[in-house]
Amino acid sequence: MLQDDLRNDAAALLPGTGSASRRRALGLMLGAGYAAAAAPLMAQTAIETSADGLDAGEVNFPSGGFQVHAYRAAPQGKSGLPVILVISEIFGVHEYIADVCRRLAHVGYLAIAPDLFERQGDPMSYGEMAKLMSEVVSKVPDAQVMQDLDATVAWAGAHGGDAKKVGITGFCWGGRITWLYAAHAPVKAAVAWYGRLAGQDNPLQPRQPLALAAQVKAPVLGLYGGKDESIPVATIEQMKALLAQAPAPANEAQFVIYPDAPHAFHADYRASYRKDAAEDGWKRALAWFSQHGLG
Repeated sequence: MLQDDLRNDAAALLPGTGSASRRRALGLMLGAGYAAAAAPLMAQTAIETSADGLDAGEVNFPSGGFQVHAYRAAPQGKSGLPVILVISEIFGVHEYIADVCRRLAHVGYLAIAPDLFERQGDPMSYGEMAKLMSEVVSKVPDAQVMQDLDATVAWAGAHGGDAKKVGITGFCWGGRITWLYAAHAPVKAAVAWYGRLAGQDNPLQPRQPLALAAQVKAPVLGLYGGKDESIPVATIEQMKALLAQAPAPANEAQFVIYPDAPHAFHADYRASYRKDAAEDGWKRALAWFSQHGLG
């Protein structure tokens, strides 16, 4: 069964040291398989998008003296393409994130998902969520992520993309990063899927999206679940109020809250997937990008 195969693929990386170099040594590419910590996997709902007609696969580029790897997908033979940065959840650039890139490429984007955890470890090699969070995710500095995303934009602009037409979308951990990058760089538009808005400041993550609302440089579409226990609706309302008082284009932000959706409702390979909310959110995301000059 496909579900068993996916689980076995993920388990093949265990026991893991968390080392990204171990994954490289095994010849495992970004966008292949699923993270062990994301199990149980729901093969019956996982979407599989073909790479036919696309240039798709792993690329790499320098950022601050480090070689960042990324999965990118783009229409074959095209240039001057609008660029969408795709930011993963805590599980890294696995099959679901690669598939999102292919979906975007099929509608005309150069979509690229950098491995933003690579310096700290390999999320694919972790079978325990708590260890993944403590040993990898919590050790990733926001400043490092912003630098790597700047480098991603630069690479895309030199390889078929238009660096003046950049959007960003991200899921869960990547949703928070989407808010941060919208405050960091002049992207055209952003779509944040259930990205955390509040939290405890610390030296590596010194400011949260709520504190950066007035600095947001792009119109952001926030897609959230009404039954998301990790992101209270009250926090979303607080962000709405702050953005409404901010200068344009921050004050153009919109939010959609799906009343019956939990966290990670777009993650089609997990039990949290809610088809109606995911499909509606996807349509809204594409329309949002098009509406703001990325069509």
